[in-house]
Amino acid sequence: MPDMHVIIPRFFFALVFLFSATVSARAEELQKFVFEKAEMGVPFRITLYAQNEETAKRMAEDGFARVEALNHIFSDYEDDTELVRLSHTSGSGRAVKVSDELWTVLARAQVLAERTDGAFDVTCGPLTSMWRNARRKQELPSPERIAAMTARVGWKKMRLDEAAHTVELTAPDMRLDVGSIAKGYACDEALKVLRKEGCPRAIVAGSGDISVGDPPPGRTGWRIEVVGLDLDDAPPPPVVIEIANAAIATSGDRNQRLDANGKRLSHILDPRTGQPLTDHALVSVVAQDGLTAGISTACSVIGPKESLKLAAEWNAAIRIQRAPEGKAEITESPDWAKLVVEREKK
Repeated sequence: MPDMHVIIPRFFFALVFLFSATVSARAEELQKFVFEKAEMGVPFRITLYAQNEETAKRMAEDGFARVEALNHIFSDYEDDTELVRLSHTSGSGRAVKVSDELWTVLARAQVLAERTDGAFDVTCGPLTSMWRNARRKQELPSPERIAAMTARVGWKKMRLDEAAHTVELTAPDMRLDVGSIAKGYACDEALKVLRKEGCPRAIVAGSGDISVGDPPPGRTGWRIEVVGLDLDDAPPPPVVIEIANAAIATSGDRNQRLDANGKRLSHILDPRTGQPLTDHALVSVVAQDGLTAGISTACSVIGPKESLKLAAEWNAAIRIQRAPEGKAEITESPDWAKLVVEREKK
């Protein structure tokens, strides 16, 4: 049987060229718009490319609306969120059916808690609330108070039934705090809204959590500056990375801490001891989505060696900056360097 040859008319190539030129022209017509709104207790910023301000504003408002809706699920500050209502059932012996959103976050939290042997634990609410008040009052809690709050914490005290999508908090006086990963998930969800509405070239940032969509017109990715530690003597210089369709989360004590008795106490805690971290660190993780990048908090607790292992297991790139004795130490996974487009010299 003779070979089959497909004859493609010349006008086909002309149509392909015309289509490509039209798409390129449309991309060049897009304008950059930036919107900011306070959500989840932090400034949320949506940057997107759209054809006009009216369209951009409508899309951004829909993105913020999604974050606001999630805040009514995840917040531990408000009195009547789904998370708080679930916490109020602790010790009652009842398993509570939860929303898909809360299930997604709690299920991921339990996987991470088991993997880190409790170094990451969203049942740490009693501790985070206690230390939050300590930072506000600039007073250290007593050892007895720390011990009492730590006794309420433990990821094994939260039981999840995957088939029924129910959660049971088995001990009394438990309190959940999902802030360490919920903001990244919220950024993901807002980005999904923008994509659904035809705006894939966007970036959603909620404090240290950033979810990134398609790159800006004419670019291969979004450029994001990763700051260094705020040391008085020779702080590490910032680096600039470029990513697209991914997420980055940074955890550390640069902005939230308590200085007491000559020690710098981070807002990040080790749930197993009830104590804040004291090594002065910034941990940045780039992953496929914001929920996954949220392992940055766990990596802050488990240290560089284990963090490199965890990041590799979760297909993430990581940069760890520490200054336990006031001198900067930087650890990067092998794939972090591939993301860097600019390193400032000291």
